[in-house]
Amino acid sequence: MIEARHLRVLRAVATTGSFSAAARELGCTQPAVSQQMKALEASAGTPLLIRTGREMRLTQAGEALVRHATGILAGLTAAEEEVAAIAGLRAGRVRLVSFPSGSSTLVPGALAALRAEHPGTRVSLVEAEPPRSVEMLREGDCDVALAFRYEARRATPDDTRAGAPAEDWDDLVVRPVLADRLVGLVPEGHPLAEAESVTIGEFADEPWIAGCPRCRRQLVDVCEGAGFVPRIDFATDDYPAVIGLVGAGLGVAVLPELAIESVRPRGVRTVTVEPPVRREIVALTLPDLAQVPAVAATLDHLARAAAR
Repeated sequence: MIEARHLRVLRAVATTGSFSAAARELGCTQPAVSQQMKALEASAGTPLLIRTGREMRLTQAGEALVRHATGILAGLTAAEEEVAAIAGLRAGRVRLVSFPSGSSTLVPGALAALRAEHPGTRVSLVEAEPPRSVEMLREGDCDVALAFRYEARRATPDDTRAGAPAEDWDDLVVRPVLADRLVGLVPEGHPLAEAESVTIGEFADEPWIAGCPRCRRQLVDVCEGAGFVPRIDFATDDYPAVIGLVGAGLGVAVLPELAIESVRPRGVRTVTVEPPVRREIVALTLPDLAQVPAVAATLDHLARAAAR
């Protein structure tokens, strides 16, 4: 196998015309140059140099190898410089996927801080809800997934059925970002609008505005745990639409605090729901990707954005 170090020696010999001159240029001994040239000729399977007096002359095979060596060594040098830039966070690319309320609240501050600290790192963003975003990570379509999962509901003394288990992320690097509590939304003027806290059962007779499919499943599970099935009149993936429908007096809803932070609620009041229901927001990546400096920096800044 031809090695890059042997090509560098061959090029030095071809340029200087002798082993001794090549050794001086490379900063090594003449025997070392001679040994590496013998190894290169053994790999090539043919002589590459002919001694003529005190100088060395390239054979036809040697000329061909020197001609290719120039491009090979130039490309290798460029590759080494690029890798060094990525390792030193002077360059790099991260593909991030996030759910919408995370994109509007956590992501902007995280990416602004990342750019300020490492201006050579570029981050692209697409939106997807889990579990699709987690699938994208496993399929190699992104490097970091900002995702969430709901806490499994615990069984009560008179209820043997608990919620579905949390997703299996054992094959991923999981960076905790935020515990996002769900809060109740009621129209202004609603009898519970001024309550400090409410139980989910107090909404049993209300019409409901439900969110994304995953949030809907969580809502139904929580309500069934409280002994009733919610009457869902409207369902929408759009959080501002949920708030608008509640504000118009068409029903009640529960939304994550992060979702409410991303919009300007009008005509609604938020109330604390007891017992608390939370979703766990995390930044996910693959174990090998976690060693990439740009990916590690992105995980750090997402966690710091939540802390701020």
